[in-house]
Amino acid sequence: MEIIAMAIPRNFGIRVLETTSTSWISPSKFTWNPSRKRGMIKMAQTEASPDVIKELSLSTGTYLIPHPKKVETGGEDAFFVGGCNGSVVAIADGVSGWAERNVNPALFSRELMRNVSLVIEEEQANFDPVILLKKAHSSTTSMGSATVIIAMLERNGVLKIASVGDCGLRVIRAGQLVFTTTPREHYFDCPFQVSSEANGQTYRDATVCSVQLMEGDAIILGSDGLFDNAFDREIVSTISDIKDAAEAAKLVANLAHNHSKDVNFDSPYTQEARTMGYDVPDWKKMIGKKLKGGKLDDITVIVGIVSANSRSSSDNTLKLDT
Repeated sequence: MEIIAMAIPRNFGIRVLETTSTSWISPSKFTWNPSRKRGMIKMAQTEASPDVIKELSLSTGTYLIPHPKKVETGGEDAFFVGGCNGSVVAIADGVSGWAERNVNPALFSRELMRNVSLVIEEEQANFDPVILLKKAHSSTTSMGSATVIIAMLERNGVLKIASVGDCGLRVIRAGQLVFTTTPREHYFDCPFQVSSEANGQTYRDATVCSVQLMEGDAIILGSDGLFDNAFDREIVSTISDIKDAAEAAKLVANLAHNHSKDVNFDSPYTQEARTMGYDVPDWKKMIGKKLKGGKLDDITVIVGIVSANSRSSSDNTLKLDT
């Protein structure tokens, strides 16, 4: 069972999506249990003994909050959780500038994630996020562009990552930030982006990296709406005592959303803007003023919490370690 999601248009309020997803039963088959708010995705296995195989699993939770002005249309972010023979999580953030050309920016990001769900069934793409990005992008026919990040865990426990633009990923271990991706942009507020146009970026421009996961790790994927409005230290502090992935995703998304509406918050976005030379006029600086405030945006968060399971090498029954 793969999950593709985006905010659904509605007439009032903030539409939030929470998906917490699949349950792996064996290396060759998985099932969906809709009654559970948390799921286990088979990720990697190492031998603990000749008779017992240790397997890492990922409990996932997602939360999406559209831009306040885009609630009725559902925003322009889309994400994917699923995969076969491994765990795959991905986020695409449609570039809003296309609206100036009367193009719905959400169409490209949604189709891109839908294509990820289709291409992941191909064996070659199932083991390489770069190939997955290449095939999903080449199959996308909508006009537009999007920043995108795809993370995929191999059986040996290595999380492989391919990213174009400023969607990001963090790994938190024992209350400490141990891994972070780095955004790429042409200039301030213009990130790399896969595009329908020939002169846009492709899989060849992806930043490719990997990290070894351990039991107890938490991974956080987010669109730039998260990382423009919440500092890493705040994210770490927010989820430090949370064991439920869905609750963690909700808390982190709401943290960023609240900051995005705060005109007095000195956000990561405005700090970077000042570093790049964007600030208030000199006369305001003379009276102690500076550029500050959150950045209103779509905010998508995926949280995965890593746990260990074991099974006998003679069968496919998973047992949660306690």
